Amino acid sequence: MPWKECSVMDERLRFVAKLLDGESMTDVCREFGISRKVLLRSALRVQRVRGCPALPKQALLPHRSGGAIHVTSCIRLRSGRQNAEKSR
Repeated sequence: MPWKECSVMDERLRFVAKLLDGESMTDVCREFGISRKVLLRSALRVQRVRGCPALPKQALLPHRSGGAIHVTSCIRLRSGRQNAEKSR
């Protein structure tokens, strides 16, 4: 029996579809060998994009840096330093 080719996105759609059809979360997780967390995350993603067939893996990088400062703060800091250097 040849191996069946499938992509990750196809599998995600399959297990989310089974969940939406009314199968229990435990049975779906056991059948696909995934955790409840993965199933819930994928189901929420489908709900958010309203069933769009493309479910790309989302980047885990932060959208912004926690240590970054706002541009206006940076300008104020620079002008304060320049004023301090002029007064020396």
